[in-house]
Amino acid sequence: MDLRVLHYFLTVAREQSFTKAAEQLNITQPTLSRQLAALEEELGAKLFNRGGHQITLTNEGLLLKRRALEIVDLEDKIVSEFKGNNDSIEGKITIGCGEFLAVESLAKICKNYREKYPLVQFAIHTGTADNVLEMMNKGLVDIGLFLEPVNTQGLDYIRMPENDHWVVTMRPDDPLAEKEVITKNDLLDVPLILPERMNVQSELANWFGKDFGKLHIAFTSNLGTNAGVMALHGLGYPVSIEGAARYWRNDLVVQKRLFPELKTSTVIAWRRNIPYSPAVSRFIEELN
Repeated sequence: MDLRVLHYFLTVAREQSFTKAAEQLNITQPTLSRQLAALEEELGAKLFNRGGHQITLTNEGLLLKRRALEIVDLEDKIVSEFKGNNDSIEGKITIGCGEFLAVESLAKICKNYREKYPLVQFAIHTGTADNVLEMMNKGLVDIGLFLEPVNTQGLDYIRMPENDHWVVTMRPDDPLAEKEVITKNDLLDVPLILPERMNVQSELANWFGKDFGKLHIAFTSNLGTNAGVMALHGLGYPVSIEGAARYWRNDLVVQKRLFPELKTSTVIAWRRNIPYSPAVSRFIEELN
């Protein structure tokens, strides 16, 4: 499969028009149509619905788009990694992380690094630990920032100094907002929004004990920001780490810590025994 043709396919998917895509690619429309017809024949699948004024993707086309984007990202990363193989360190470092307090420490590390190597660019992907691990295994992410518990098999890592406190988020006019801390009994009869990751839910199950099965779980959410929006509209009480939500406006939502106190740590990790670009290798040296 030709990478050039994958770029053609993605351009048609973006423009939803063979004519517009051909103009973007500086090729003729018949040439573009032939190339993509050959791609469909190679894959044995119809990729486009060609009826009407707009081109849309079939289910098979949507699957190819997802895979093609991963391949193109990896292609860009390969080019980036071979930059900096000289005295001037340049290229790109891709970091995957969630919304943690430890991101503040990461920002300080990146700032120090950028002062030494100003030609290096950072790409930040925000996602759950499962998403970041998957991208690391595919070679799309160099460095991962993970909320524990996380499986560190095959990874080298450093535990970050900060601990995130677990909190409950609510509107400032909510009756629970008047409390200094939130106890288990405060949460038994209200709709809750819990983290999506099952091993993180297990941490909360230990905190709730035998009452975990009595909870009214209205939503699960993989990241705290969207859970905060649900709380803003009175749909539930997110139980999460403080993370980035502490930057929210206090007139929109407030956070109250759990009592007894529940804390969790964060690790910054990279794959063990993997050759890295000079830019990433220097960043790992900075971490150590």
